[in-house]
Amino acid sequence: MQYDAVLLIAFGGPEKMDDVRPFLANVLRGRPVPPARLQEVIRHYELFNGRSPLNEITFRQAKAVRRYLAQEGRPLPVYVGMRNWHPYIAETLEQMGRDGVKNAVGFILSAQQSEAGWARYKTNVEEASERVGTLAPQVAFTAGWHNHPLFIQAVADLTQRAFSSLPAVRRKATPLVFTAHSVPTSMPSSREYVRQIEEGARLVAECLGHENWSVAYQSRSGPPQAPWLEPDIGEVLKELAAQGARDTVVAPIGFVCDHIEVLYDLDTEARGMAERNGLNMVRARTVNAHPHFIQMIAEVVQVTLNQ
Repeated sequence: MQYDAVLLIAFGGPEKMDDVRPFLANVLRGRPVPPARLQEVIRHYELFNGRSPLNEITFRQAKAVRRYLAQEGRPLPVYVGMRNWHPYIAETLEQMGRDGVKNAVGFILSAQQSEAGWARYKTNVEEASERVGTLAPQVAFTAGWHNHPLFIQAVADLTQRAFSSLPAVRRKATPLVFTAHSVPTSMPSSREYVRQIEEGARLVAECLGHENWSVAYQSRSGPPQAPWLEPDIGEVLKELAAQGARDTVVAPIGFVCDHIEVLYDLDTEARGMAERNGLNMVRARTVNAHPHFIQMIAEVVQVTLNQ
């Protein structure tokens, strides 16, 4: 197959307060959410003037991948398509078609595979292709990459930087907590999702030589009576404090950029929980445009380009 473009596929995020309600309507897609919960989430965005960094970071990732591929002798345009905000996937596919793109490699910016992630993104692309019609290019998706050595190295590097902010004598005893987005336990792919999160966490911990680690979940949004993946990061932080921990490092391995679910759910809500319980929480940055992560995207894309 002769490919003539790359498509990075991401969640999307609002750019200003006027965008927040329509953005959340896209995310919820008609699912019933209590008005109080919706208003609570809107308040989270108000703290950041309605702007999620996700879009800017994703375009920075795309620019870096394009540059890396060109250096490798594969000069291809790299487009960005979003599920829940502009540029929507359909808008991007239409633009690609106008630019003459016929076959593209699709890279899903989600490390672990779940029905809420990979399956829905693929469905989104299929539906967008149908709406755009014959102008839309064919999209072939890359393989998964949750345990790719370069991704693991990027997360390990950023986690090590977080540990470096602590006094050297306290680092070995400091609990390391990896986080990922919680999903309903009834979701068909939840068991595989958990396996991939735990495998990635184990590989990062081994890379660091840090034995005191665990996995927690964050950003739950479902009704309280429905079981979701646990333990919740807030409960884990309270338990660590009760056990006498002075510090903890939190590494959001389930996220590839510092967007609102990291900036609010971890940096604001979880950190506040830690402080109220006398625990010093240090959050590792997500991979964003880390050089190892950019190299990994390019290498994974090139595997499909060469098929």
